[in-house]
Amino acid sequence: MHDRFSTGARALLGPLLVGVPAAGLVGGLIAQWSAHHALAQLIWAAATLPVLAALFAEIVLSLRQGEYGLDIVAALSMSAALLFEEYLAASVVALMYAGGQYLEAFAGRRARQEMTALLEKVPRTAIRHEGDALREVPIEQIEPGDRLLIRRGDTVPVDGAIESTVALLDESALTGESLPVRRHSGEAVMSGSTNIGDVFDLIGTHSAKDSTYAGIVRLVELAQRSKAPMSRLADQYSLGFLVLTLAIAGLAWIASGDARRAVAVLVVATPCPLILAVPIALVSGLSRAARLAVLIKGGKALEALAQIRSIVIDKTGTLTHGKPTIASVVPKPPFAPDDVLRLAASLDQASKHPMAQMLVSEARQRGLQLSVPTGVTEAAGAGIEGIVEGHRLFLGGTNFVAKNLNVEPKALRAGRDTPPGAVTIALGADGKYAGEIVLSDELRSGSNMLITNLRQLGIKRIVLATGDRRDVAEAVTKTLPVDAIHADLTPEQKVGVVVDERKHGPVMMIGDGVNDAPALAAADIGVAMGARGAAASAQAADVVLLIDRLDRVLSAIQIARRSRNIAVQSIYAGIGLSLIGMVVAAFGLISPVEGALLQEVIDVAVILNALRALQDR
Repeated sequence: MHDRFSTGARALLGPLLVGVPAAGLVGGLIAQWSAHHALAQLIWAAATLPVLAALFAEIVLSLRQGEYGLDIVAALSMSAALLFEEYLAASVVALMYAGGQYLEAFAGRRARQEMTALLEKVPRTAIRHEGDALREVPIEQIEPGDRLLIRRGDTVPVDGAIESTVALLDESALTGESLPVRRHSGEAVMSGSTNIGDVFDLIGTHSAKDSTYAGIVRLVELAQRSKAPMSRLADQYSLGFLVLTLAIAGLAWIASGDARRAVAVLVVATPCPLILAVPIALVSGLSRAARLAVLIKGGKALEALAQIRSIVIDKTGTLTHGKPTIASVVPKPPFAPDDVLRLAASLDQASKHPMAQMLVSEARQRGLQLSVPTGVTEAAGAGIEGIVEGHRLFLGGTNFVAKNLNVEPKALRAGRDTPPGAVTIALGADGKYAGEIVLSDELRSGSNMLITNLRQLGIKRIVLATGDRRDVAEAVTKTLPVDAIHADLTPEQKVGVVVDERKHGPVMMIGDGVNDAPALAAADIGVAMGARGAAASAQAADVVLLIDRLDRVLSAIQIARRSRNIAVQSIYAGIGLSLIGMVVAAFGLISPVEGALLQEVIDVAVILNALRALQDR
């Protein structure tokens, strides 16, 4: 059924409208076989009426919105069958129509859910300084100028400025940048950032409703409301088919003077093959995609996915893995690369910093034996020092290590440049420079081949849209044959990129963070990296990749196109066979009941064709 009806109403009415004609058809046949012919006619007629009433209600709503669907043909055939006392034919048509609508509703129930995950992440309260005391207050009560305490793990509730010396923040939900950032006293902080360092104080500069994170929520909701839904695929052919059906039925009645011929034409013309086969093909495609861990949210999303001609891709967490990895270890003799990593990871066992935990994990994966550090002290957001295997170590940013070694930072670099987007962790040992570890968020393997394959599918445009700096974006994607790079983007600007790409055809947006959610919702098809991406992006998207593999986008498009092609084939086959049956009925060669049975044969043929969408190619 159409989206005009609530989900709850459809869930309740669907089984009821299928059950009534099914029970009536069986009950009438039993009465007929028991020689209670009048009772059988009454049962069949009564079983048809609820479906016909629901159908008329839907047609009225459709006409008010300027929509002309195949439902009109079904209503005419049932009405004509009842009017001319072809009750068995009416009951058969009612059952097949109700069954088709219920199956279509089943596909619709897999549509997009509300943005519950995003709304749940929005902070509800904050810790505010009030004199010498701390008080937890609703964020609606926070005013610009309030001093707030941001604990480790807290989401910053409002835009503000750092009052403490330093804060270590995860801003990936807003900027897409996977590496933590340090904000010093007086620097601005966006709401939606997460404190992953020590407790700090924040001076609010905006109220909650005027802050960044609340703005992202509003953008998503607005974009979802503004995206026009696709009409049912079969309805594209409805008006012409309706006119042709009425013409054939009218001519048959006028030429023969027999109203039963017109009824037979209308019964044969009932668009059950279209109503059934299209959702079956689409649901089969949904199931096929689900086997590959690709969640497509409903038949409409599958239809839209099949017609994509332009793709906008986020960088961090999408084209890249979204988390820093060791790009290289550069030692200074007499230290070897494994020595630098082993000593650094041994010291970092005492730190909860995300980069520290990554170094420890990487060292263990390489089979390095880590030692227990002693005398450890950590400077939040700067570095850590301690003793490992008798060595006095300093580990952290270049400035931190250079300061403790009493040298200039540029002396440690020795002419080496850090690649764009990379982060260098320096190591000092016993008053001397021991080497450095370079971290970067690397491009996913196979990205180049993926883009090549997408172009072979007929994708005209592939562009990058990221919140990262342009030099980082260009460095990471220098080997990729993309058509354009848009960098330093805010969530609003990403939406602008999506809208601008529509001039090249239907647009797909691929992303993983909260900052991508507005663009995902605004695109014709939003694809979220749901395996490790933000819950908000998964809720805003039409397609969610349940495993961390970008190549599943290619599979999803292929499945969608095949399913849609099969659905279109079913439409043409259904219309063609129905036209043949209508001509036969117009010449009086079959009765209305025989026409209904013929229509069932057509149903079976078209449905079997639609089920091919479940098969692997």
